[in-house]
Amino acid sequence: MKPTDFARALSTYLSLYLPGQRNVSPNTIQSYRDTFKLLLTYCRGVRQLAIEHLTLGDLDDQLVIGFLTWLEEERHNTKSTRNQRLACLHAFYRYLQIEDPAELLGYQKILAIPMKKTPLPLVNHLSVDTLGLILAQPDRRTRQGRRDATLLAVLYDSGARVQELVDLRVRDVRLDPPPILSLTGKGRKTRQVPLMSPTAALLKQYLDECHLGPNGTQDDPLFANRQRHKLTSKGVAYILNKYAACARAVSPIVPENVTPHVFRHTKAMHLLQAGVNLIYIRDLLGHVDIATTEIYARADTELKRHALEKAYTNLISPDLPTWTEDADLLTWLTRL
Repeated sequence: MKPTDFARALSTYLSLYLPGQRNVSPNTIQSYRDTFKLLLTYCRGVRQLAIEHLTLGDLDDQLVIGFLTWLEEERHNTKSTRNQRLACLHAFYRYLQIEDPAELLGYQKILAIPMKKTPLPLVNHLSVDTLGLILAQPDRRTRQGRRDATLLAVLYDSGARVQELVDLRVRDVRLDPPPILSLTGKGRKTRQVPLMSPTAALLKQYLDECHLGPNGTQDDPLFANRQRHKLTSKGVAYILNKYAACARAVSPIVPENVTPHVFRHTKAMHLLQAGVNLIYIRDLLGHVDIATTEIYARADTELKRHALEKAYTNLISPDLPTWTEDADLLTWLTRL
C-alpha cells in the first residue's frame, strides 16, 4: 500500500528532522511520538478514520480542536497537559509550513489554535533545615548508604534534572580544582556546573571506593545499581522518597511530596536567597530563557517581604478602638 502524505511527513519529522536537524534528545522525541499516538487513537476511535488512509487534509483545525477537547473531557487531562500536546502539534505544523507551503493556510489555522491559560506553577522547595535533615538520612557506614549520600548531594549541589543525573558518566566529573560536573540537558546541550568542596570530597571517596576513574571506566555510569547498570529516573525518585520518609519520621517539617525536581527548585531558591544573580542561576540550571528562571524570584515571598520592609514608610497606626469602651456594639462597629 502506498504511504499517505501524512505518514511520510510524520516519519521524516520524527526520524530525520528532530534528531538530525534539531538535535533534540530521545526523551523529547518520545514526547512528540506519544502526542501523535494519542492523536491517531482519537482519529480511529472517535472520528472513525482509518489510520492507514489518513492524510494531511484530514487533519484540519476542527479535528485538532476536537482532539484537544477529547483530551480534557474524556481522558481528563489538565490544561497544562493539553497545552503540551498542542505545543507538539504546533511544532509539527511549523515544520510543514516550510516543507509543504502549498497548504500554508490550513497549517496556519492549526497554528492559530491558542493555548489555554493556566495558573502559574507552584515552586515547591525545601528549607535549609529540611534539606539538611534529608541529606543526613543515608547510613554512611554502608556502601549503599555512601552511594546514596553522594547521589543526593550531587543532585542538590548541581541543580541537575533527574535525567541529567542518571545520564552522568565517570568522565563527566572533574575533581581537580576547581571541581566541575558536565551535564547534558535538553537539546543535548552540555553545561558545566561547579561543585562545592563537601560534594567534591564525597564524590572522590565514592569514585575511589567503586574503583572508577582513569582506568578504563570513564564511560561507566556515575551512579549505578548492583548490576552496574545506570540508575533510572524512577530509581532516583525511589531513593529520594525513601530518605524523605525517614526524615519525616524524625520531624514533621518534611513535606509529603519530595521529588528530584524539588531538589532542583531548592537549589535555585537557596541561591536566590543568598543574593546570587538570576543570570548565574539560569546558567546553572540550563534554562534557555531568563524568564523561566524568574519564576523563583516571583515565588520567594521571603525576599519580597524583606524588600517591602526596606521600602516601608510607617503611615498606618495600629491603634483601634475596643468595643469595651462603648456598651453599644453597633456604635463601636460604626466607629471601626
